[in-house]
Amino acid sequence: MRAFFSSGHAVDVILAVLALEAIALIIILRRRLAAVAAATAPGICLLLALRESLTGARWEWTAVWLALSFPAHLMDLWLRPP
Repeated sequence: MRAFFSSGHAVDVILAVLALEAIALIIILRRRLAAVAAATAPGICLLLALRESLTGARWEWTAVWLALSFPAHLMDLWLRPP
């Protein structure tokens, strides 16, 4: 189990589930692609930051993904209806 997490595969599984959820929202609930992309982007950025941290990547990559999550979150808020 330790190898599963330290290799980043746990995050890969979560990203796959998130992708399936996005596909379901688009196909079944007929959500717009832009809305689904905006809603999932902040979480994807945070998950990628976690993956970089777990796999021992350079700290700059973790910081990049964390920094990108904030504008992605703002975009999500801007696209949501009032």
